[in-house]
Amino acid sequence: MLSNLNSTLDSRRDEPSSSVACSRCILTSADVPDLERDLDGICYVCRNFEKRWGQHLARRTQREEALSEAVAEIQEVGKGKAYDCIIGISGGVDSSYLAWKVLQLGLRPLAVHFDNGWNSELAVQNIERITSKLNIDLHTYVVDWEEFRDLQRAYFKASVIDIEVPTDHGIYGVLYRTALKHDIRFILGGNNIATEGFMPRGWHYQKCDHINLRDIHRRFGTKPLKSYPIFDRKQKRKAFHKGIKILEFLDLIEFSRKEAVGVISNELGWRDYGTKHGESTFTKFYQNYVLPTKFGVDKRKAHLSTLIGTGELTREAALALLSRPAYSENELRQNKIYVLKKLGFSDDEFEKLMAAAPASHSAFETEGSLFFEHRWMLPFRPAWKMLRSTLKL
Repeated sequence: MLSNLNSTLDSRRDEPSSSVACSRCILTSADVPDLERDLDGICYVCRNFEKRWGQHLARRTQREEALSEAVAEIQEVGKGKAYDCIIGISGGVDSSYLAWKVLQLGLRPLAVHFDNGWNSELAVQNIERITSKLNIDLHTYVVDWEEFRDLQRAYFKASVIDIEVPTDHGIYGVLYRTALKHDIRFILGGNNIATEGFMPRGWHYQKCDHINLRDIHRRFGTKPLKSYPIFDRKQKRKAFHKGIKILEFLDLIEFSRKEAVGVISNELGWRDYGTKHGESTFTKFYQNYVLPTKFGVDKRKAHLSTLIGTGELTREAALALLSRPAYSENELRQNKIYVLKKLGFSDDEFEKLMAAAPASHSAFETEGSLFFEHRWMLPFRPAWKMLRSTLKL
């Protein structure tokens, strides 16, 4: 079975002869079944990104002003405190460059790392190297492994696409809790349009939906979440009343992944993982095996198409990169054995989960509904749905 893993991935990359391809990016209708294209053969994802990227470039002067104003406000509000802002750090390109950049701007950050038990050895080395060379204090939150494993197993059993929500939600939870604890108003984020602005519908889910997370865990989990930092209504209200907010800092500057890699490699001794989000053993396995095999999603296409849209990469160069195997057969075999053992899945159990039909996150309770926010109201939900249908609301 393991010897056929790469052939499974290769078959996903071999597009059906009837598939329709975008003329600009590297998406096809095999990746996105509802891939609408215009008369020029350009898909809706490209057009949406083109509009956002154009607005981003057009606002260069405003962004420069916003950056200066943000730095001044952060410094003013943070006077007299040990830190004036918080940054998350994973050891990846974006967060590593962000750490370097905020120091260049004269800010005093506290770095926060959410340790979910899946850090690669190189990620640990990169984090230590960056924080020590920049002399940044580091707070590492180590989540209880048994709890976190149970939550990840629940997401596999739920058959939803975004199995990374437990990690990403935990990161937000730790960032806001740390901000509240140290009375820090600003969290500087590393999300950015330049490397992550290109994403088809349905390829991910809202990371801060605590209701969805709780319901998936309620149905498929077995252990109470005691140490896991859920970012729930109580935490969100506290953060709102304290005026804590996230500033996506990399969107305020001229950010280029190529230039960022050069800076952090030369200035900080950062070492490359060879793939985006390769700092996490689980994320690498999830993006390069679980997503393409179970969901028909190759996230490399989104990452490379982003760079096509920004002009940092040609379509031909992107296709050449895509033609390379995401894993060597030996690495994939080893990683699969490691991930399954760590998660406590047998080969047969995992294959059954992979073969199960994908489920929508909306099949579970979601944030934004009064019935799910206040579970005592759930018995009245059928009557409300009937009333809405009758009144055509």
